[in-house]
Amino acid sequence: AAGAGAFAWATFPSMPTRRVYCSAAHRDGQLFVLGGCGGGGRALGTAELLDLPAQRWTTLPPLPTPRAGAAALALGKQILVVGGVDAAQSPLASVEVYHVDEGKWEKKAALAQPSMGISAVQRDGAVYALGGMGADTSPQALVRVYEPAKDHWQPLPSMPTPCYGASAFLQGNKIFILGGRQGKLPVTAFEAFDLETRSWTRYPSVPSRRAFAACAMADGVVFSLGGLQQPGPHNFYSRPHFVNTVEMFDPTQGVWRKPSRTIRMKDKRADFVAGCLGGRVVAMGGLGNQSCPLDSVEGFSLSQKKWETLPPMPTGRCSCSSCPAPGLLFVIGGVAQGPSGAVEALCLHDVP
Repeated sequence: AAGAGAFAWATFPSMPTRRVYCSAAHRDGQLFVLGGCGGGGRALGTAELLDLPAQRWTTLPPLPTPRAGAAALALGKQILVVGGVDAAQSPLASVEVYHVDEGKWEKKAALAQPSMGISAVQRDGAVYALGGMGADTSPQALVRVYEPAKDHWQPLPSMPTPCYGASAFLQGNKIFILGGRQGKLPVTAFEAFDLETRSWTRYPSVPSRRAFAACAMADGVVFSLGGLQQPGPHNFYSRPHFVNTVEMFDPTQGVWRKPSRTIRMKDKRADFVAGCLGGRVVAMGGLGNQSCPLDSVEGFSLSQKKWETLPPMPTGRCSCSSCPAPGLLFVIGGVAQGPSGAVEALCLHDVP
């Protein structure tokens, strides 16, 4: 793993449009930022492109359907946008594609049911969309695969536990999914879908129930980090409180490691960005016990089994969107005092 001194922040020009719950995709030195909510809380159709080498923003044609909280993926020369909520806060079934070379949007085959908070991964050019929340606000167990050449969504075996806003990780031929919510309740289910046998496996649940926790995967080990701990049903006087919990699951051993005090995060935080960079799990920003969003950043080395302080975010924020790129981990928009236009990336020094 890279030493703590190898990390730095790259600050890019602010987005022309400040927003939260936007969708981002990176392709070939270009960062696409789509939709989201502006200051008024309404879903936006705004689409903007940051050329990383030139450090310049371009305004693209707007999304045909304004949306926030959509899933976005780069597929070859297309950017696919799936679901989310519209300007009336209703879940969307619509799917749209931006053709990078032609500079225009095209409507594609819609989902069978409207859905927000979808978790999406891609493998071999196919897109897998898991879970979500429907128009009746109930969590969905739907799993569907999209093949761009056929422009068709095919249903797959449903998730054992319906949820939305979950974290999904592709490892080998399995999609691991954990976290997320049912209504306002955090979900502890941890499940995997085998793409070859098209079957689900249930793993032991995440040991503690926390809202607004963040998940990451590094070297095949799954991390469930931080969050807001809700008091138990018998504890009437306790308030929800921020935690620095770290729970780790190694699929080869099949068990969650009992969290020890020595591997807790340095800061208690919720609603933050987590990811993997330079062989470390990193936790960035979010909300904690301070009156404003955190700017602190920390990294966990799997070999040394400890957290180290990394350079702080230039702009402390929560509710950010994130997007990985080679050698970069983008933190986009979110909330500082209001919706933020900040675009910053944690990087390793040898990245230009």
